[in-house]
Amino acid sequence: MFDQFRNKFPLTDEKWLEYTDYFNRIEVPAKTILLEEGEISKKLFIIEKGCVRVWFNNNGKDLTTQFFFENQSVASIESFMKKSPSPVVVETIEPSVLWWIHKNDLDTILEEIKEIPALRDGLINMLFQRTFDYMKYFVSFIKDSPTQRYLGLIEERPQIIQRVPQHYIASYLGVTTVHLSRIKSKLAHKK
Repeated sequence: MFDQFRNKFPLTDEKWLEYTDYFNRIEVPAKTILLEEGEISKKLFIIEKGCVRVWFNNNGKDLTTQFFFENQSVASIESFMKKSPSPVVVETIEPSVLWWIHKNDLDTILEEIKEIPALRDGLINMLFQRTFDYMKYFVSFIKDSPTQRYLGLIEERPQIIQRVPQHYIASYLGVTTVHLSRIKSKLAHKK
């Protein structure tokens, strides 16, 4: 799993092995809750295989905010970094192979690598990318119609359309499954 990332990090082989030894591999079925809403996040996951969604409960309705796929990391970042109760649930959609690291171990690594500019900058870029993704999603809800959001999803993240069940896509777009079916039907008739 980690071999594909090896050339991105200027570390000695010894340090690389030490850091990768902090990670634990698990295989879980679909619909496995990795983190409950209100729980304090102590693990960061990297997805080797599978799909994970992040969602929260809004008056009994699941509202999906993000999807994660192979080679992406996922956690309730706010909870993980601030040791506060998670505002979201982290759950697998597909049977998944995940690698997790405990926050204490990641903190140890981060403390050691903060003086290495390439590693520090890579981490900062990863965090900013997550922020950019959140902002794009937020702005899209304000300015785009559900149809525009769906078309954007097809164009920018087709793996979601291909791999995620329709009711989760509808939740992510902020519509009902019936409304999503109407959107898809209208688009199919335009072709």
